[in-house]
Amino acid sequence: MPGTVLLLAASPVGKGRLVDAASVLPVLAAVPPAVLAGTDTANVVELADPLEPQAVLTRLRAAAAAPGPLTVFVTGQLQLDRKQRLPHLALARTTPSTVRYTGFPWHWFREELRLRSAGTTTLLVDLHADAETWAWLRGRGLECGPGVTVYGRVAPPAGRRRVAAPTYMKAVATVLRSGGRPELEQLHQMALARIAGEGEVGDLVLWGGDAGAPGGAGAGFAPAAGAGGGSGVGFPPAAPSLPVPEGFAPGPPDRPRPQVPPQGVSADGPEDDPHALITAAVQAGDHPAADALAARWEHAALLAHGAGSAEVLHWSEVRADLAMFAGDAERSCRTWMAVAAARLAAGQPADAVPVEAAVDRAHHQWGRITDRDRARALGPALADLRGRVPGRRQGALDHVREQLRHLQTQS
Repeated sequence: MPGTVLLLAASPVGKGRLVDAASVLPVLAAVPPAVLAGTDTANVVELADPLEPQAVLTRLRAAAAAPGPLTVFVTGQLQLDRKQRLPHLALARTTPSTVRYTGFPWHWFREELRLRSAGTTTLLVDLHADAETWAWLRGRGLECGPGVTVYGRVAPPAGRRRVAAPTYMKAVATVLRSGGRPELEQLHQMALARIAGEGEVGDLVLWGGDAGAPGGAGAGFAPAAGAGGGSGVGFPPAAPSLPVPEGFAPGPPDRPRPQVPPQGVSADGPEDDPHALITAAVQAGDHPAADALAARWEHAALLAHGAGSAEVLHWSEVRADLAMFAGDAERSCRTWMAVAAARLAAGQPADAVPVEAAVDRAHHQWGRITDRDRARALGPALADLRGRVPGRRQGALDHVREQLRHLQTQS
C-alpha cells in the first residue's frame, strides 16, 4: 500500500525566528518519496512556512485520513501561548503575543492522528524552543498521541540574535540520501551521532514506539548527552479516540480509558479495545453498529460512574464524532452542546480546553446542517453557549449571530 509523507517546516518571519526551518526542505525533497515513507511508493505533501494554522490543519487532516503508513517530518520552533501555557508550533506570522491565534497547537497533532491504527504513523521532529518553552518541556515532555512512533530532538535556544539550522533533520535527510532506509531507531541514532560530532549536545531527545501506551517500550523524552538518549521518562498515556472535525479545531479532550466493559462486551485484550472495534466499523461504513457499541459503553459508564462523570463524557464525545462521520451534523452538534453544558455544570471554566473543544465542534457541526429549519432551531442555544464560551477564535459569537440572522430572514 502506498505511503503518505507530510513535510512541514515552519518558523516566524523576523526577529522571533529561532531556526531556519524551511532550509531543510530542499534536502528532504531530494530524497525519493519511497525512501521517505519506507514503502514501495508514496505521496509527498510539502508545507513551507505556512501562514495560517487552519492551512496546516487541513493538510494534516488529509494526510491522516489517507490509508497506509504515514510519516510526518516536522521542523520548526515551539512557543507557549500566554493564556493556557500550551506549546504551539510557531508559524510565519507568530509573535509571542499572538501564539494562541497564529501558532499551530501541538495537541492538534494528537487530535488528528488518534484514529489511525497503531504502528502506522511516525513523527520525525527537529524542534527548537525559547527559554520559557524549554523549561516547560523539561518538566512535562511533548505528547504526540497514542499509536504514534516519535523520533527527534528539541534544541535549547541558540543564543541572542542567532538563527539555528535544523541540523538533526538535515542529518536524517543526508542518511536517507546515502541509499537505503535504515530502521527508524537506527536512523535516529545515526542523525544524533552526526550532530553530536558537530558539537551539538544537551538537546531533549524524543524516541520510541507507542508514545501513548502506558509503559510503552522505548517511548521517552530525555536530555541528550552527546548522541545518547538516556533512559528517559515515558510520554503520558493518552486514550485513542476519533478525529477532530474541520473549522473550529479543539484542544485535547480529557478522555479517560473506560475500565468496565458493558454487559455482553468483552475487553480482554487490545484486539477487543472498543475504540478499535468502533474505528473498524466506521471504516467499514457501518455507522449504526459503531454508534450502538459506543452507546453501550456510554450506558455502562453511566451505571458505573454516574451522570457527568469523565467516563460518560468521553463516550458522549465519541458518539458526537460518530454522528459527524455518519453525516448527521445536527445530532453531532446537539451532542457536543450537551457535552459542553455538562462540563460547565460540573464547574469547569469556560476557557478550559475540553470546554472550548466541545463548543468549537458544536459550532462547526451547526454550520454543516443542511436543513435550514433544524439549523435555525439550534441557533439560539448555540449562540447562548458561544456567549459563555467564546473560544480562541476571534469573532466566533458574531459568526453564530450573523448566520442565525441570515437563517431567520429565509424563514
